[in-house]
Amino acid sequence: MIINLLQNKLKEGLSIIGRASSKSISLPVLKNILIKTEDDFISFSATDLDIAIKYWTLGKIEDHGEVVIPYNSFSSFINLLPNKKITLKTKDNNILLDCDDYKTQINGVDVEEFPIIPKTEEKQKIVLNSKDLCEALLQIIDIPSMSKVKPEISGVLFSLKNKKIYLVATDSYRLAEKKIKIQEKIDDFSVIIPQRTAREVVNIFKEVNKEIEIIFGDNQILFKLKMDDFNHSHIELTSKIIEGNYPDYQSIIPKELKTKIILNKDEFLNKIKASSIFTSKINEVILDVDSEKQEVVIKSNNNELGNYETKISGKAEGESVSVSFNYRFILDGLSNIKDSEVVFEINNESSPGILRPVNKEDFLYIIMPIKN
Repeated sequence: MIINLLQNKLKEGLSIIGRASSKSISLPVLKNILIKTEDDFISFSATDLDIAIKYWTLGKIEDHGEVVIPYNSFSSFINLLPNKKITLKTKDNNILLDCDDYKTQINGVDVEEFPIIPKTEEKQKIVLNSKDLCEALLQIIDIPSMSKVKPEISGVLFSLKNKKIYLVATDSYRLAEKKIKIQEKIDDFSVIIPQRTAREVVNIFKEVNKEIEIIFGDNQILFKLKMDDFNHSHIELTSKIIEGNYPDYQSIIPKELKTKIILNKDEFLNKIKASSIFTSKINEVILDVDSEKQEVVIKSNNNELGNYETKISGKAEGESVSVSFNYRFILDGLSNIKDSEVVFEINNESSPGILRPVNKEDFLYIIMPIKN
């Protein structure tokens, strides 16, 4: 193989695929990447067997071939080079690099040792704007928690239904649902993707405002993005999905709510932050909704530090109620609502509270109370 390409394109590709490069001691081949010529493109691939990332770019190909070399040493060396033409040649399992007055040889391994990245057999496919997808994932991505007992709640639910994608995440104490409208008619379909996969999608695609294809297979999901004609590069992220059935989260969403109050989001957020200074070990903050006075009294107490009380005015409907929550969960919900006002809804002290933006149905955040 003999190829020529600019340092900045090589650096860009390596930074993207490096997210899938493994540090496995038991499988050292996963610390390597595959460089390969494919038609007029040069591809770079990395995998840790759970996630695989592949990046294509154009370059001058004098002789086709492939090579597997260590990611860390190769990437570190490329980052130190000037943004000039780099020539890569293979010799046996090694690569010879020439750039300006930099010349080096990096030893590789047998190409046959690098794992095959399986193709995703398409069952469903949708097309979204990459920025919209990443912004939606950012609203729910921090919620899942690792669970060996219930591995399905360790991931993010992708549920396709009624020209909408429902992105759902829970840790059993809170739950968020984000809806994205899509144009095409699709069959109902659901998969659970690992939280890490969702994070890597955001890390790789959040700055790109292009269409992204999402291809759903039996046990894999593929995110596929082609850059513009000028850039001449494209990216694929393939991931395993989590097996199992996602909890019937719809059943915990109250159908009727007795108390509703509309509050200024930033004021509510700041006053909850202040209350957190005086909470106990269980992070408890008490919310007393007074419908008659059209306000919420926020209280917290710590036997060693002291106590805190403040109030925030709003537009209240329904019954007065007092309920306790973990302040961290309230802050997380408020931080992921982009509107200036939020709706806080509750039934009683033992039922979940709901936070959502005013006059929007695309985001829902449910918090379980702390029961006395």
